[in-house]
Amino acid sequence: MTRESHPGIVHALLSPEEPGPFRVLNPLAEQPILLVCDHASHRFPQSLGDMGLDPFARRCHLAVDIGAGPLTESLAASLGVSAVVHNYSRLVVDCNRQLMDPSAFLEYGDGILVTGNRKLHQADKDLRASALYWPYHCAIDEQVQRLSKAGPPPAFISIHSFTPVLNGESRSWQMGVLWDKDQAMREIFLEGLRDAGYLVGDNEPYSGKAPQDFTIDHHAEELNLPHVGLEIRQDLIDDAAGVAKVAKVMHDIIAKIPERLEMKDRCITA
Repeated sequence: MTRESHPGIVHALLSPEEPGPFRVLNPLAEQPILLVCDHASHRFPQSLGDMGLDPFARRCHLAVDIGAGPLTESLAASLGVSAVVHNYSRLVVDCNRQLMDPSAFLEYGDGILVTGNRKLHQADKDLRASALYWPYHCAIDEQVQRLSKAGPPPAFISIHSFTPVLNGESRSWQMGVLWDKDQAMREIFLEGLRDAGYLVGDNEPYSGKAPQDFTIDHHAEELNLPHVGLEIRQDLIDDAAGVAKVAKVMHDIIAKIPERLEMKDRCITA
């Protein structure tokens, strides 16, 4: 039985029978590309129950980036590159936010009240961070360091998805390329996705310049790695056929990244 010092403080977040906080796909691959997926799962730790949410809410876009996990897995398999994928819902703790950001423990969004996150004690937040947040980010750090020792700095690609309708408003973008400091990766994906016929947002529907992209800021920008954030509209990847179609397009773009970046470097040094 879980011990509690007072209601709401759970001292053992994950049981030994539950999956760990993350998975590393192709952990020994040496191609200079690293995929990450912060919001791949809708799983809640058993100790937190349903967090006051009905079955629909536990699987909606607030809980998981629909299709992003399967897309990341498909790309890792087809390209033979490493990927780090989170195993728990973003509603438990959002690994793409700074922990001081209120949305790291979201209480309300798109008409849904997350009662399991209301009035959380700091001890609750610290437990979720130590069990799920920091292990995931440490795993990413380890892969970045390993790949950097094996060859050129890896291109860091963060994969997300976005809901077609938010707060009652439709969103026309099919894809989004999110960037802040890296123009080269921005151009590679804008060109590749537009050539494939998609309506692509340039820092839309979100901006890579906003503070809500902790993963890229922390792991890629601080080390000056090539990097980009990708957003795919969820109705394009909400089933296996959609994932396969988008994965083929993404595969062709990503496979050419090392050569494109090497050519750019040669032009700069020439």
